[in-house]
Amino acid sequence: MAIFGTIVKSLIDFSDLLLAEEDHIRNQEKVLKNLLEKAKETSFGRHYNFQEIIDSNNPHIAFKKQVPYHDYEKMNSEWWHLMHEGESNITWPGSPDYFALSSGTTGKTSKRIPVTDEMIAAIRAGGIKQVLSLRNFDLPPEFFEKEFMMLGSSTDLEDKETHLEGEISGISASRIPFWFKGYYKPGDDIAKIDDWDDRVRVIAERAKEWDISGLSGIPSWMELMMKEVIHFHGANNIHEIWPNLQVYTSGGVAFGPYEKSFNALLGKPVTVIDTYLASEGFIACQVRPETDAMQLITDNGIYYEFIPFQPEYIKEDGSVIEGAPSLNLSQVEEDQDYILIISTVSGAWRYLIGDTIMFTNVEKAEIKITGRTKFFLNTVGSQLSVNKLDVAVKHLEEKYNTTIPEYTLCAKKYEDGFYHVWYLGSDDLKADEIEIAKTLDSHLKEANKNYKVARSKALQGVKVRVVNPDVFYDWNGRNKKKGGQVKMERVMGEDKFSEWEEFTTL
Repeated sequence: MAIFGTIVKSLIDFSDLLLAEEDHIRNQEKVLKNLLEKAKETSFGRHYNFQEIIDSNNPHIAFKKQVPYHDYEKMNSEWWHLMHEGESNITWPGSPDYFALSSGTTGKTSKRIPVTDEMIAAIRAGGIKQVLSLRNFDLPPEFFEKEFMMLGSSTDLEDKETHLEGEISGISASRIPFWFKGYYKPGDDIAKIDDWDDRVRVIAERAKEWDISGLSGIPSWMELMMKEVIHFHGANNIHEIWPNLQVYTSGGVAFGPYEKSFNALLGKPVTVIDTYLASEGFIACQVRPETDAMQLITDNGIYYEFIPFQPEYIKEDGSVIEGAPSLNLSQVEEDQDYILIISTVSGAWRYLIGDTIMFTNVEKAEIKITGRTKFFLNTVGSQLSVNKLDVAVKHLEEKYNTTIPEYTLCAKKYEDGFYHVWYLGSDDLKADEIEIAKTLDSHLKEANKNYKVARSKALQGVKVRVVNPDVFYDWNGRNKKKGGQVKMERVMGEDKFSEWEEFTTL
């Protein structure tokens, strides 16, 4: 009998009696006040007169008026770079012990985002919130007695004398509480292996030693790991190796495009729970099974603002114009796309994280990630966000009974005008590429009025190439971005797309 699991599950169930329904708007008011109070004597806080904001009748309005938007380049060039020169109390009291490296999907040069002790604590509190929410998913006691595989970047952080550097998943895994270490796999020694392929090889070799009940990580890299484990042991699916696998905690990207290919590796259904952990903080997690939306963590060191996702507010490079209006949580509406802006206990202020979100339930503060500001395809007015592109790919999967876990595209100019050139990653899509292009074009015209208008003007049509999904993973590997927090860019500019097309012919 799973005695310990029964105890843990009982404690989680009992926590439901202690947790009242959250007042998310009130939570956010408190978070903003605390952020301003703690940072008012920093260089940033004095420069923007945080004390005056605190003393005002409406701090959230004064905050918007006095503090401009910042993307990474602005935040780093004006403020964060001073920390690397040994200065302290710049945008948050003291000096951070960690910097999270994040090249994301848009470049080869890593961003260095400060991670303070307060942020480490906030991430851990977010994890506890997610664990407590498991009471809503009706999991058996046995689930809580088995092991949990967290597949992220290496925990072998780089020592920079005054701080340590690594991806946020590696930083988080390196700070796992002592009581969880017995459940955590692949374990400290394997997690420190820097080379992704070597780490996965060792995981495959050791896989049968573990009784895994849960997986956590980015879908694309989780799929590759499971394929390697299945292949190494000559199995038909991952449940032949880990028969008690019941939960997959996804994160980093929308799970939808990977759902079909992911499920093909399973022997039986698992519960999929979405999370939103970025280099800048733990933003949201799914807390109930009735929806695949995630609840913003509103009481945990991050203050959120939302800019309506409209073309007139977005510059060509994906940043926002300074006069773009921002809303707080009390002002948003459901089923509208917003650009997410955050201020955090790591000293990010009115920071453009690069994601767009949509509220599915304002009262419960539940959201879905809908795309990236830099991946908004608006050439000649087509106005396609990543979620619309994902829906189009899902349509192809259903029509051709196939899996397309990866794709990328570019609005490319030819002699007769612009075409959307798609590369679809699939190893079983056998249809003719011209036919696929017609199907894709027809779906986009039916589903998106702006795209239909663009097709009647300068957008001439769609071109499609089908390549093996491994090409996408090899591309990330060439750019030293294999594994960890790495996501494939869905939309590329023409210069980078030229590199991509050359790469696919090698």
